[in-house]
Amino acid sequence: MPQVEYYNPLDYDNLTINLVRELMSRDPHPLPPAKSFPGPGVYALFYQGGFEPYAPVVSADCRRPIYVGKAVPAGARKGTSNAGARSASLYQRLREHADSVSAAQNLDLKHFQCRHLIVVPLWITMAERFLIEHYQPVWNACLDGFGAHDPGKGRHAGEISWWDALHPGRSWAARLRQTKTPEEAARRLRAFLEPDPS
Repeated sequence: MPQVEYYNPLDYDNLTINLVRELMSRDPHPLPPAKSFPGPGVYALFYQGGFEPYAPVVSADCRRPIYVGKAVPAGARKGTSNAGARSASLYQRLREHADSVSAAQNLDLKHFQCRHLIVVPLWITMAERFLIEHYQPVWNACLDGFGAHDPGKGRHAGEISWWDALHPGRSWAARLRQTKTPEEAARRLRAFLEPDPS
């Protein structure tokens, strides 16, 4: 007798497919969105410019993200948040990213689009993980550091990120140890984007 295969809507793969489908069905919009909105969630950023190292990941149709991330309501990391619906954390996170792109010397904010999805706080971290695993975006999987914050006064002993090495301009990143060069970051990116010969 053949074995019966049951569909499980809560199976990891099915959750991933549903989440990706829902996010990607949302209309893309400029970064940041024109108007504030409440709610936490996940988002995807898309690059449509002419910075040559990103030629393989330019996404004119907003289908291949260069970065995905999450925004949780205030207090969520401590398990104290119950104001997720009133929080503008997702909108604020997108504004922070717009500021980072604007600060970069070799990027132009007008070359970025975004999709976002307001998500029940319980699912946000898992949703972000699904998106990273599914798309392997360059700024998540290769050039980390885009989503970093200013470590604060007196805490600049850390090293510059790969993202800041390739995209200098954030004032606080200039105070970190400059242990990576733009050339090294570009080589790292090329190696990541080259197809596997096997």
